[in-house]
Amino acid sequence: MADDPSKQDATNGPVVQRLVRETSITEEQARELIALLGMNWSSLLREARQLNRKR
Repeated sequence: MADDPSKQDATNGPVVQRLVRETSITEEQARELIALLGMNWSSLLREARQLNRKR
C-alpha cells in the first residue's frame, strides 16, 4: 500500500532529516513540504528557507 504513512516515513526519513538539519524547520514542516512538492530537492530547499524566514 503506497499511502501507508509508516512506509512513507521510512522512505522519506533521510530527506526529512536533511531538510531539518540544513534549514532549521521542524520535522512536521518538512513532511508537509514533501507531501506538497514531492522529492524535488531544490524546491524543498527553497520553500523550507522561505518558511524559516517567516518564523
